[in-house]
Amino acid sequence: MMNPVIQREFFGILRSPRAFSVLLLLTVAFSVAVMMRWPSDASVDLSGSQSMEVFRIFGYGLLAGVVFLVPAFPATTIVNEKNSGTLALLLNSPLSNVSIYFGKISGVLLFSLLVLLCSLPASAACYAMGGIELWNDLGMLYLVLALLVIQYATLGMLISSYVQSSDAGVRITYATVLGLLFLTLVPALFFRATGDWGGTVTAVAAWIRSFSPLPAIMEIMGQSDVGAVGLKQASSSGSFIVVAAISSAVFASITISRLNHRIFDYSRSKGVITNERRWTTRLLRRLMFVVDPQRRKPGIPWYLNPVMVKEFRSRRFGRSQWMLRLVAGCAIVSMVLTFMAATSVTSWGVSTIGALLVVLQVVLVVVLTPSLASGLISGERDGGGWELLRLTPLSSAKVIRGKLLSVLWTLGLVLLATLPGYLMMILIQPVMWLQVKLVLICLVWTAIFALTVSAAVGSLFRSTAISTTATYVIVIGLFLVPILVWLGRDAPFGHDTVEAALLTNPVGAALSVIEAPGFENYNLLPAAWWIAGVVSSVMLIVLGVQVWRLTRAA
Repeated sequence: MMNPVIQREFFGILRSPRAFSVLLLLTVAFSVAVMMRWPSDASVDLSGSQSMEVFRIFGYGLLAGVVFLVPAFPATTIVNEKNSGTLALLLNSPLSNVSIYFGKISGVLLFSLLVLLCSLPASAACYAMGGIELWNDLGMLYLVLALLVIQYATLGMLISSYVQSSDAGVRITYATVLGLLFLTLVPALFFRATGDWGGTVTAVAAWIRSFSPLPAIMEIMGQSDVGAVGLKQASSSGSFIVVAAISSAVFASITISRLNHRIFDYSRSKGVITNERRWTTRLLRRLMFVVDPQRRKPGIPWYLNPVMVKEFRSRRFGRSQWMLRLVAGCAIVSMVLTFMAATSVTSWGVSTIGALLVVLQVVLVVVLTPSLASGLISGERDGGGWELLRLTPLSSAKVIRGKLLSVLWTLGLVLLATLPGYLMMILIQPVMWLQVKLVLICLVWTAIFALTVSAAVGSLFRSTAISTTATYVIVIGLFLVPILVWLGRDAPFGHDTVEAALLTNPVGAALSVIEAPGFENYNLLPAAWWIAGVVSSVMLIVLGVQVWRLTRAA
């Protein structure tokens, strides 16, 4: 007999209008991508270069679809059951925890299978053009993406079993996915270029690098040396297959072991307020922690926006101790990375060091901003706090200003924390000060761009989980799609097409100014700043209209 949980999960996803829209959009997008590069004459390209160009567009687009869409569904499946009370019913049913787990994950995997099936017409067209091998190219691409789907699904369900809300599951899952996609490349990037480390450390860094699907996909696309040092080493596909299979099994085993009555146990210490301790203890805690999380907060001063203070004090990540920890961590990491790169045996050059800092900052902004800004309005509507805000004498403009400032301060501190790395770059090569200045302006525009888009998109939804998912998909797409186009520069995309794609956000301009490898030939300033300013202004108008409409709603 078929597992009833599979039917419930799979049919529940298919009944969603959003799921149908996603499948239809993907089918059209893959078909259009292939038709854009389809030969216009009857001649045959015997070298297979044209078919490889089409195959690269198709492969990178399919990778982006998996990264954008797959993590959203498993990230909420267990926590939604737990919060709605149906998980307790499932655990008390005759089904074992293994049956429950495989029933829930099978529903997610079946939907992911439909996403891959939507690409079959486009992949058949690529194969029909010739120059593409059925197993070594198409077969390996689908094998790597299938394992990536399983890895993301098991990871999302593991995170969903620990969090207490669906929006937290979405935020943490997407942050982890982006970390696996990009940050796992960093250790190999350093240790392979440094002669002071032994073979064991280099081997460990290489296996950490295998958590990212990018090297494997680039190897299949015939672009294994594109990007930078650290994105190329032998048998990237084989190592990723091994790591993905093992990590998926580990994630699944941990989640299965948690599917019992103990999953509902969530105890927290009530703690002791610092103000109730002796003065010597209060002094010692202030010297040790600088910002004491257990100290009673004073009242809100008249000159501060009360909405901003409310966001800081009610949002866990917005609390002062977390912000200081984040700033300290970013400062230390930027200093260490710059020092290691500057003192390595292999001469990287200041531009490569700067490009690495820019990429790390952008990844951090893309991970943090949707998490903080997507629920500014939807979180209030979902939790019932919006009606309380409407009863206050605060205007719509003051509400928007307070909420945006609460996120902007956090992003500003994150950007300021990486300044030591840029200062070391100027010390290494003083003539770089103007480039560093322009890069910092680009990064400020990047933060504003990500903030306004996240806040505007998140305000259009009532559910926090849906707004967080939609915001992550849109923001990641806005930053990742231009990079995918850049990866296909010269073949299949020309210089003008790549430059137009890089103008859609300020990241390409920052990499161009710092003269990162592969970005030197693109002139993106000041057009990138103007485009970022226009898009940010439009998003602010959308946010303002939506908040005004909600404050006037009956």
